[in-house]
Amino acid sequence: MIPFEPVIIRFIFSVGLLMQTAPPAAVSGSQPSGSVPFVGCKSDWQTGPLDAPRDTRVSVVIGSTDPHELAYYRSAMGIGVLAPRGWECFGTYGSSGETLYVTPEPMDSKKVLSALRSKFTGAAIQVSRRFGDTSGRFSVAEMIARVFPAYKQFVTDVMGELDRPPRHVAVRAVPVRQAQVQGERAVEYQTPPRSEGLGTHSWLEQNDSPTYGAAMLVGPTPDLLFLTVRLRSNQQHLAASIIGHFERDVSLLPVN
Repeated sequence: MIPFEPVIIRFIFSVGLLMQTAPPAAVSGSQPSGSVPFVGCKSDWQTGPLDAPRDTRVSVVIGSTDPHELAYYRSAMGIGVLAPRGWECFGTYGSSGETLYVTPEPMDSKKVLSALRSKFTGAAIQVSRRFGDTSGRFSVAEMIARVFPAYKQFVTDVMGELDRPPRHVAVRAVPVRQAQVQGERAVEYQTPPRSEGLGTHSWLEQNDSPTYGAAMLVGPTPDLLFLTVRLRSNQQHLAASIIGHFERDVSLLPVN
């Protein structure tokens, strides 16, 4: 069994998008470029351990963020993310997709792979890709039901696979906090401290810090790319560059 989110569908077609406070604005437009160190991350699960990829430096668009504070972390399966320099990383993968975790402290890979694992309680970054045409479609459908109403037919189709009419599907709404829609296929969000929301729809436990991120659909299937970012108090200014780079990375993915 792949150690990703449990396959529990919580179907919600009417989502209240609260606009009172926007998350850190993602970097856009013409911005200065820079290079940051590359950090390869080991991965493990379905077919066994994979070595960390090797590279030297990665060119990025950094906005107003000083590049000496950041590095680019990438798993053996190819998913990557900007994160504070000096953090640790580990990836998981399987038929449903892949996930990369980046944290300030070393991770115990056995605990990350355990079915009884606990969530990260401190600063952490999680970036995931879920495939819409494999077992990952359940996670894709769950996110679509929350924030992508234009794709609700995908959710209906997945529900049909379960052979259950909508009224028989258990619903437990996880509210979307301060979400900002970026079109039919993208949303940025901010989950306030000590609150449930998209930021805690991950392996990050709620705590006294806000959680930022973005969710994007790619390809005709579609697949889901999902980023969750929680930083230390003295690193909050890095969130905009991390989210902006994630969105640019996703926009460059091949669409098959």
